[in-house]
Amino acid sequence: MPRAGLDTAAVTAAAAALADEVGLGGLSMGLLAERLGVRTPSLYKHVANQADLLHRVAVLAAVELGDALRDATQGRAGTDALEAAARAMRAYVTQHPGRYAAGNAVPPTGPEDPLTVAADRVLRSFSAVLRGYALPREQETHALRTVRSTLHGFAVLEAEGGFRFATDVDASFAWLVRLLDEGLRASGGTAGRAGSS
Repeated sequence: MPRAGLDTAAVTAAAAALADEVGLGGLSMGLLAERLGVRTPSLYKHVANQADLLHRVAVLAAVELGDALRDATQGRAGTDALEAAARAMRAYVTQHPGRYAAGNAVPPTGPEDPLTVAADRVLRSFSAVLRGYALPREQETHALRTVRSTLHGFAVLEAEGGFRFATDVDASFAWLVRLLDEGLRASGGTAGRAGSS
């Protein structure tokens, strides 16, 4: 009989929290069972195996990040939207490094995979931010990849303690976002503070 109150969603949430604490590489079924106060075989009533567990954590991370980006950028445009999205992504990655890593480590299985659907929501949020820059259509994918990979790289380095110089990290982040904004404005020729569309 499964432990009362323990279901797939609870197991996934506990695994995500544990991954944030010990790192994705440290997450195991045995450690998770110990954290939940059950025997390891009990977990298999809720998830098929470790790969299934990691997939579920990846979906959870993509849904959460998508929600964070949507909430941060709603009603904003241009520079304001970019700054809000950048802050939201940085905060999510630094607060949830393990589950975010799962979202990047687990490949989706196809277009109907919940991971594909959730990841598409993240990309749509970034695409909405970029609409405020009126980029030529042929540059949209390049811009999307540039913004996403730049913010990803900064946030992951910060989460892993990769910045060694004494210079303020917040100041570096503001500099990075300003550089992205200026590059996007130069490429699109529009967008500025709130009110751009």
